[in-house]
Amino acid sequence: MRQISPIELSILIVSYNTRELTRAALTSVYEQTKGVSFEVIVVDNASIDGSTEMLATYPSEPQVIGLRENIGFARANNLGARIARGRYLLLLNPDTVVLDGAIDKLIAFARATPKARIWGGRTLFGDGRQNPSSCWGKMTLWNQICRATGLTGLFPRSEVFNGEAYGLWNCDYARQVDIVSGCFFLIEKALWDGLAGFDPLFFMYGEEADLCLRAHAFSARPMVTPDATIIHYGGASEKTRTGKMLRLLAAKASLIDRHWPPITAPIGLALLSFWPLSRTLALSLRAAFRSSKADREDAAVWREIWTRRREWQYGYPKAPVAIATHRALAPLSH
Repeated sequence: MRQISPIELSILIVSYNTRELTRAALTSVYEQTKGVSFEVIVVDNASIDGSTEMLATYPSEPQVIGLRENIGFARANNLGARIARGRYLLLLNPDTVVLDGAIDKLIAFARATPKARIWGGRTLFGDGRQNPSSCWGKMTLWNQICRATGLTGLFPRSEVFNGEAYGLWNCDYARQVDIVSGCFFLIEKALWDGLAGFDPLFFMYGEEADLCLRAHAFSARPMVTPDATIIHYGGASEKTRTGKMLRLLAAKASLIDRHWPPITAPIGLALLSFWPLSRTLALSLRAAFRSSKADREDAAVWREIWTRRREWQYGYPKAPVAIATHRALAPLSH
């Protein structure tokens, strides 16, 4: 670990069975970050692929917290943030690669736009194509109508009909956004502490949206910049599409329940529930006319999501979730 004081930046990485990706992410952090004093804190969610052994021998010696159970993305980041010393926190996914001094550039952007209080950069797929998921618009009644009725799919590059994805905006200029993706998420430590970090209700997905929406009350106006660019492979710890969508839909339902006005929240939840059904019907019809194996497989995925709607349509369980105690921890040392 770098012994530089004071620390300006604490980089938090939550890993789960991503040993080689985590190694590559760490290497890119240390190779590409030269203009800011930083520490790296890795929280491993009970990986069984040798991740903890790799981290214990990694030459640059990040601080490592090894867990005996998978407590999810939100709680694991909260755990790492407790020991962070930086003025800023950077949440960085293990399936990312830092390009061309991206972290230095993101910190410079934060210094130049302090009123934002939350910042993000530009993300690319592994093949270099633009990944539009670096930021999101908040869910509204209108964009849920568009998604449920298929208008989003028909006009994906329209911000009017695909507002959540900003019309697949290519992040070619700096702008204010509603939500910065948790894969490359910079926030003032003071703001994080004021918000008590992520809400542990969100096991995976939705936690950064909830935090950004809550941060608005603290005068935060998140921004992204194209100058800070990373590769984000995406989905490395979530192996099945169905599993990912079940969690994503549960997160969306929780966000609607929490952040929408009581008069529109039931409508939003109904539209959210209708979306998988409409996708199933549309893909089944297309498969019948085109005799497409891919369409049939996609329809089967969405049909399973619809039949398992009780798992997600009311959001994540609201029962209180205790933060992991020392009994769940096994801090690693070099």
